[in-house]
Amino acid sequence: MKNQFDFDLEKIINIIKEKHFKKVGLQFPEGFKRQAFSVSQMLEERTGADILISGNPCFGACDIDISLAGKVEIMFHFGHSKMGNFDNVVFIETRSNVDVLPCVKTALPLLAANKIGLITTVQHIHKLDEVSNFLLEHGMEGITGKGDLRVSYPGQVLGCNFTAARLDCDEYLYIGSGIFHPLGVAIATGKRVVAADPYLNKAIEVSPEKFLRKRSGYIAKSMDARVFGIIVSSKTGQNRIDLAKKLVQIAGEHGKKAQIIIMDLVTPEQLLAFKVDAYVNTACPRITIDDAERFHVPVLTPQEFEIVLGERMWDALVMDEILEDKMQELL
Repeated sequence: MKNQFDFDLEKIINIIKEKHFKKVGLQFPEGFKRQAFSVSQMLEERTGADILISGNPCFGACDIDISLAGKVEIMFHFGHSKMGNFDNVVFIETRSNVDVLPCVKTALPLLAANKIGLITTVQHIHKLDEVSNFLLEHGMEGITGKGDLRVSYPGQVLGCNFTAARLDCDEYLYIGSGIFHPLGVAIATGKRVVAADPYLNKAIEVSPEKFLRKRSGYIAKSMDARVFGIIVSSKTGQNRIDLAKKLVQIAGEHGKKAQIIIMDLVTPEQLLAFKVDAYVNTACPRITIDDAERFHVPVLTPQEFEIVLGERMWDALVMDEILEDKMQELL
């Protein structure tokens, strides 16, 4: 199978054959579901196993399809590095084969410091040594930081965790597509971030000001809110029930009403029927950001809720993160 991503099919085939697995599950994130049928067909042809494909949404390693995993002997989860311990789940990281050096070369004129923190997703993590050597040839030092237990590799950032970016550097170079990860690093660290996209061969300086203004608008709209719905995810890697309980307690201390709502897939449509003035999201932090305009009332992060309650200053606004060593605590 020719693809710019490595699905590690030979490894999967060997595991199935060696263990004589007859019932196999596959779980793909949204971006890889187009390849699901071709991957499944090849595995069936090469191993004779019965393949079941998860049709549920998948947004990260925190989003394992437990139901499917319970129906098969082994399940292969694509696109993310390992998070948590599962008896019969194998994580296939699906590394990208794209050459990242052209986009790093494009980013060179935007880099203004000598000590550069290198950050990326698991798809390009194996390219960071190459990037570091390239920067060294141009008089710059590229360094990586080790994140918490939620992070598998130095320099790896997740949509909910930027701990690998907390290191002694002057600015950051992010390798990858999209703006969410580098934006999160810029806000989490307060340092300059240049994002280099290897698929488009483009590089930009990330500016968090517009994003912060928009989030401040949601906070302002929630200042007069009296009733809050505290969203908790039932997904094992996103469940922050202790944090939600703490938020309910703090809300009560400030004369606000708050009720916990537990759900698996958090969508604006599922929350439309509840009568609340605003929501506070303790599930995947990206829900608050990516779907903000689709909700019928403001959806706040826990830290933004603190601002509404007067527990945090406006200028202390940070990105919401799920931290492995203090997962249920406020930052």
